[in-house]
Amino acid sequence: KFGTDPSQDVLIFEEEDEEFHISIGKSKTRKYIWIGSHHTLSSEIRFIDARNPLSKPKTILKRESDHEYSVSHHGEYFFITTNWKAQNFRLIKVKIDEANDKTKWEEVIAHNPDVLLEGIELFQNHLIVESRKNGLNRIQIRNLKTKNKYFLEFQEETFSSWVDVNPEFNTNILRFGYSSLSTPNSIFEFDMNSKSKKLLKEKEILGGFDKNNYQSKRVWAKASDGQRIAISLVYKKGFEQNGKSPLLLYGYGSYGITIDPSFSFDRLSLLDRGFVFAIAHIRGSEYLGRKWYEDGKLLNKKNTFTDFISCAEHLIENNYTSPDKIFAYGGSAGGLLMGAVTNARPDLFRGIIAAVPFVDLVTTMLDETIPLTTFEYDEWGNPNEKKYFDYMLSYSPYDNVENKNYPDMLIVTGYHDSQVQYWEPLKWAAKLRELNTGKGDILLRVQTEAGHGGASGRFQKFKETALKYAFLINILAEQE
Repeated sequence: KFGTDPSQDVLIFEEEDEEFHISIGKSKTRKYIWIGSHHTLSSEIRFIDARNPLSKPKTILKRESDHEYSVSHHGEYFFITTNWKAQNFRLIKVKIDEANDKTKWEEVIAHNPDVLLEGIELFQNHLIVESRKNGLNRIQIRNLKTKNKYFLEFQEETFSSWVDVNPEFNTNILRFGYSSLSTPNSIFEFDMNSKSKKLLKEKEILGGFDKNNYQSKRVWAKASDGQRIAISLVYKKGFEQNGKSPLLLYGYGSYGITIDPSFSFDRLSLLDRGFVFAIAHIRGSEYLGRKWYEDGKLLNKKNTFTDFISCAEHLIENNYTSPDKIFAYGGSAGGLLMGAVTNARPDLFRGIIAAVPFVDLVTTMLDETIPLTTFEYDEWGNPNEKKYFDYMLSYSPYDNVENKNYPDMLIVTGYHDSQVQYWEPLKWAAKLRELNTGKGDILLRVQTEAGHGGASGRFQKFKETALKYAFLINILAEQE
């Protein structure tokens, strides 16, 4: 608590473990203040009675390794989403004064190995459950009084849906969002009793845009170990599956972050030029649940790279594109993906775009003075342990550049990037130029006023997008 007199300031809570970050919020009922401490694979949440904000915070569940949880309040209960003995998470409720006693937990939604429980939203009379099954978002409405439940229905093959901002607790109206590769971001108002739906706003796209002129779909590739990998696609109607179209394949695949298919108006510039845009839902994300993430991290990390290669091969084999017209794009950890894939299969792509790429993996992870290093041992491994050092070294992009025919590459970084320091991509570009035995250009752009998220300013991001698209279009023009 801060006041005008510093001597009167009151310290409520201090997180002493530098590997944890803290957050503060309030329950939708406005009865409790939350203080959260979070690590990559661990959570600890405290609560304070909002009527007595200077009181000592009470811990709901003490931090444990590999236990993540979140809390909501309803009446005399806390509802807790937890992965304790539940890889894909489950939902329990417990009386507030018994929250730290797991023997008192009452299960509301049991663990399901085929369904990832992603979050909940509580209202006075309804429980909203966000989950993911077979890669697709689901929003379920549960009436707390009648126990009736149903899912919202969406028609497209691949899409993104989410529960939007709903600050009111005592209401039967739910706001949710929807988007797809061909449908602009839209916000709906849904009456949970009557089941009536009203579109409040669809993002306006200037220039005569008509979403009916574009088609999105989902296909499945087979990984090298037999797993099925989803690929979301979008193209302008009139597209012919004859292998003559250029295609841009995007990938990320780290930290359990799932890249859901959503609309991008600047992508229309490519689609209108005949490009197909695709997202490879590779391991390292949670597209197919928590196990999909676990199978793409630590000593399983190479699955991320081989999955992406399999997706590219599938798209070529099924005539969505051809070897001389397929491009790949990824940023940050997705830039690491670009580097690993290019080292493994430099023949597979006509061009590569790597933005703020994390490519000097071993050197960076050995430097414990960098703030994010030890924090990310759970993702990449601790290179001070030989098994992780050897495995990381075997795929680290910078360390595996060889005398090969590399494709055209555009590498973009920011001088003020605090997450991937600019010298990583500089070293990588220099080594690629030195050892490249082919004719591919290794282009490097260092933005002197940019950070990890690109340059600030309303229009700077569009200039960066234009640069990337110009790189692709110029390569195609040279082929004609």
